Amino acid sequence: MLYQIYSICWSLPDGMRWFQEVDTMLMRTDPFRDLDRLTQQILGTAARPAVMPMDAWREEDRFVVEFDLPGVNADSLDLDVDKNTLTVRAERPALDENREMVAAERPRGVFSRQLFLGENLDADRIEANYDAGVLRLTIPVAEKAKPRKIEISSGHSERKAVSA
Repeated sequence: MLYQIYSICWSLPDGMRWFQEVDTMLMRTDPFRDLDRLTQQILGTAARPAVMPMDAWREEDRFVVEFDLPGVNADSLDLDVDKNTLTVRAERPALDENREMVAAERPRGVFSRQLFLGENLDADRIEANYDAGVLRLTIPVAEKAKPRKIEISSGHSERKAVSA
């Protein structure tokens, strides 16, 4: 805990300064409280995750990514792929200013999140589906990254297949 004492300083026309403790006030502050609050708003917590929480997993020859976006209209969703970066943007509209809000905990405005796709994924064949507030992306594994058989030839007439 820090204690701060406030005083007032006036600059006079002749360049001199005049200090006067008009009302000395003792005030208890905690600078880390505001930092914790800001960190929780940006990164989220276990009980209240970040603005665009996601799950990702692999199913056979594809990766699946799901984003929770409740209250977001499907028309406001935007997906862009640039090289190996997938950007997801969504917008939750602002509240009616004429309402007298009792609680407003859901974040509003434009949100975005970027995923960096590995070279083993086929960014040209990404599929997206939005249902019940969940955006589901299916990203297939590139053909060049899938296991395949390679034939080995030798000086002999026999050929063997080897798993790669």
